[in-house]
Amino acid sequence: MTTIEERTITLDSARAGTGPATWGQRAIWGVVTRLGDDAPRYNLRLNLPVTPPRPASRVLADLAELLRMHDSLRTRLLPEGEDGLRQVVDGTGELPATVRVCTPVEAEAVGEALMEELAGRSFDHAREWPFRVGLVEHEGVVHRLVLAASHTAMDLWGEGRMLRDLTLIEAGESAEALLRARPAVQPLDAAALQATPQGRRRDEAARRYWCERLTSGPRRIFLNPAAPDLAVTHPGRLFPNALLRSPALAVAVEQVAARLGVSDAAVLLGAASHQLAKISGSSDVLFQVVVSNRFQPAAAESVSTMAQEAVFLLPMADKDFEDAVLRTRSVAFGAFRHAGYDKWALDRQVARLVERGEAADHSCWWNDTRDPGVGPFDTVERPRAALEELLVRTELSWPIDFLPRANVSVAIDVLTAPGALELSMTADPALLSREGMEQLLRGVERLVVDAAMAVKNA
Repeated sequence: MTTIEERTITLDSARAGTGPATWGQRAIWGVVTRLGDDAPRYNLRLNLPVTPPRPASRVLADLAELLRMHDSLRTRLLPEGEDGLRQVVDGTGELPATVRVCTPVEAEAVGEALMEELAGRSFDHAREWPFRVGLVEHEGVVHRLVLAASHTAMDLWGEGRMLRDLTLIEAGESAEALLRARPAVQPLDAAALQATPQGRRRDEAARRYWCERLTSGPRRIFLNPAAPDLAVTHPGRLFPNALLRSPALAVAVEQVAARLGVSDAAVLLGAASHQLAKISGSSDVLFQVVVSNRFQPAAAESVSTMAQEAVFLLPMADKDFEDAVLRTRSVAFGAFRHAGYDKWALDRQVARLVERGEAADHSCWWNDTRDPGVGPFDTVERPRAALEELLVRTELSWPIDFLPRANVSVAIDVLTAPGALELSMTADPALLSREGMEQLLRGVERLVVDAAMAVKNA
């Protein structure tokens, strides 16, 4: 039997302040506030085992130290005029912790339900902290820790840093000691830098780079849409989501990257560009690529939302796979350099290009979510089977359908799984059928695997 209680995390004497929102905060806040009831889709959610189980008082104290360490977890966002957004970092306050009491056997399932409850509600960014906590307890001891956060507080990279810091705090480290050892950019500091002349020049250069690529890119990527009438007759059509889980791809991408002297991220993006060009009919491919924007050590340590999109334009992507990969490296370098900007200002410029018919199709998205420090074979043994044999182990599933999102025709995420890489793809059925989605995903896998096998057979 499950019972419901509530505890409180009390914070005092932490850093406080107010200032303009960062580019990352503005970008994500603009997205989630437009989504309305669909906003919880962007919330981050975790249901973590506490091993060994710990007293509730100790867990709450650790979470208070985590709040003290990272300003973004206690930052509210307030609209300011027509084009302003202000961040307010609270130095004191109380955060409720929702408690479920059950038997240890029930803890995981109860934690899953609590996670969906906490993450399934939108955040009131002006009034509440973008962080929610849940505890699953038995006799005053916590067996599961449930966390939910707004995307305005952190991106996936920031989530990983938050979990690492919480583990260190649980081991006895203090927020002060951790920040001395690994200085982390806080959002107020990032916003101050963005407001300097140097920051403004970076913003202007990035927006100029974006507009130049949009005006030279393809006006349409899908030249032969699968079911164009759907876009008119079913404006609320659901977008299927496909998940390809491939042990072969996890092995092959490392080998191809080493041979070509590029990153495995470049291999995957180049393969996706090449395959999309072949399927869509457009020789030139344009992706909006999500970039972590954590190129400096202090930024890499930040628990905040810093990721933004780069515009990646690869001409003649259909000509040759290896050529596409090699050019991806150089094109991505320039694109990533220009992935930090004021998105609201860029959106206005892009809207004007769209109105004049001068903007390329920029509805295809690529998001490599992998942490470079976490590999598919960190926790499982690397397979010894040949690549052709590993291909038999590939799994393709269709986990869920999504509501349509503005300016999204195709979205592909790269994820790390134990012993495999995963490609998660969502697509507009008016443009690409399920068969087309499978052809694209399996085509990416086959391109990389064939390139790896060609080396071994040479």
